[in-house]
Amino acid sequence: MALRDRLRPWHALMVVVLLAGIGVSLSRADTITTAAAVRALVSGLFGLVIFQFTVGNIWGYAVEYRNAGGSWTDLPFLVPFVLAGLAGVAAGVWTGSPGAGAWVAFWVFVFVAAAVAVGTWVLVGYRGANANG
Repeated sequence: MALRDRLRPWHALMVVVLLAGIGVSLSRADTITTAAAVRALVSGLFGLVIFQFTVGNIWGYAVEYRNAGGSWTDLPFLVPFVLAGLAGVAAGVWTGSPGAGAWVAFWVFVFVAAAVAVGTWVLVGYRGANANG
C-alpha cells in the first residue's frame, strides 16, 4: 500500500497546523537564528498537540455519538457545545482574555460531554434491564 493511500485529509490538516505554528513563531522573531528556528519548531509542535487534543477529541465525541445511533441534531449531543460556548464567551468577556475563554470552554465541554455520556449510558442500561425483566 502506497503512503499516499494511507494519508487522510486529517494528516494534511495537521501538517498545515504545524506549519502555521512554525510560521507564526518565526514571524515574531527579530532574526532567524538556529535558536529561533528550534523555538519555532517546538512552538509548532505544541500548537499541533493542542490542536490534536482539542479538535481530535471533539471530532471523536461526534463520531462516537453518531456511531452509537445518535444524530448530530439531538439535544444531548448539542448540550456540551452550547454550554461550552456560553461559558467560554462569559469567561472571555469577564477576564478580557480570549485564551481564558477558550480554556474554560474546552473544560466545560469535557465535563458536560462526560456527564452526558454517563447519563446516556445509565439510561440505556436501565432501558435494557427493563426490556429483559
